[in-house]
Amino acid sequence: MKRLILTATLIAAGLATSACVTIIDATHEDGWRAKAATPFDEARDQCRQTADVNSRAFETCMAEQGWTRD
Repeated sequence: MKRLILTATLIAAGLATSACVTIIDATHEDGWRAKAATPFDEARDQCRQTADVNSRAFETCMAEQGWTRD
């Protein structure tokens, strides 16, 4: 029984971590470049919640997600 619970826990942990996606060396049509970044749409949506798209704070937020503008 303990082995079954341990196996189920390990499988669940593996599935949970496999949902994390990292993009390595990517470019986006809006002039953004990335290395080891979160997906562009996800990063953009998170940063839009805290800053105006045309602000320096938005660029800082995107940089924290791994994206820099050309």
